[in-house]
Amino acid sequence: MYRSHKVAVVVPAYNEEKLIQTTLKTVPEWVDKVFLVDDGSTDSTSEAGKRLRLKKVAVIRHEKNLGVGAAIVSGYKRALEEGFGLVAVLAGDGQMDPLQLPRLLDPLIDGKADYVKGNRLFSPQVRHGMPKIRLLGNSLLSFLTKVSSGFWDVMDPQNGYAATTRQVLETLPLDGLYPRYGYPNDLLIKLNAYGFRVLDVVMPPRYGSEKSKIRLWTYTPTVFLLLVRGFIWRMKEKYVLQSFHPLVFFYFLGLTILPLGIVVGAYIAYLRVFHGPVTPGSLLLPVFLITTGLQSLFFAMLFDMESGKK
Repeated sequence: MYRSHKVAVVVPAYNEEKLIQTTLKTVPEWVDKVFLVDDGSTDSTSEAGKRLRLKKVAVIRHEKNLGVGAAIVSGYKRALEEGFGLVAVLAGDGQMDPLQLPRLLDPLIDGKADYVKGNRLFSPQVRHGMPKIRLLGNSLLSFLTKVSSGFWDVMDPQNGYAATTRQVLETLPLDGLYPRYGYPNDLLIKLNAYGFRVLDVVMPPRYGSEKSKIRLWTYTPTVFLLLVRGFIWRMKEKYVLQSFHPLVFFYFLGLTILPLGIVVGAYIAYLRVFHGPVTPGSLLLPVFLITTGLQSLFFAMLFDMESGKK
């Protein structure tokens, strides 16, 4: 137990037979249960976990690979069945330091948050340890996820090192969460829509012999579409169905007028280049549309930020 609270740790793993034992052996003794979820591995990940003969380690195996999100959800469900009040997620590849678990659990126990996640981007010292390509991609996804989820103070959305309360797991539609690598982004969207508090904590990264299984050329467009759909769903769920808010109109206005202004501006530029001078008055229309569109978007984002602080 940790501070008189029963704690479970979910360890999703796919083909991690070389690293899984190291990960499991470094889990603090005060953790009550570890759910190793083997997500359809083609190697001996499950067997490697069982060979440790640790009483607190329970192995859950998917017969086929369903995705890291689905693996985490399987662990969450078992934790709920066995009555745990606090549940953390720890990757099976050794990237997450188990000794950092108290950083995630303390804010939950102190009532400061409902879901706490690691953030590797808080300081230059922390960012220095992250490969540049990961840093660039993570920074871009951080901004897009801010807009989509409404958590404007949250960064490093791909960081899966997190802990949550039983109340969150009992409230969220676990089976409806995205099952693969876009899972953390989708989860943040759902947490915002259901009114839960999310907190970032400093979490230094650890990169060793593990290899990322993310394929950027398929992952990036998939997550982008996921964020677009999630943004639309959150607007409808939180600001239309739950309680109407005018920011929906501002978002709609901005996302409609701004692209229109860009198209009109491009057309006028085409006329100027290929057909000669255009009247000064014709330039006012795209300027007006673009300015109005940007203002509408900024107002909508501001309203969203303020709503998230309540």
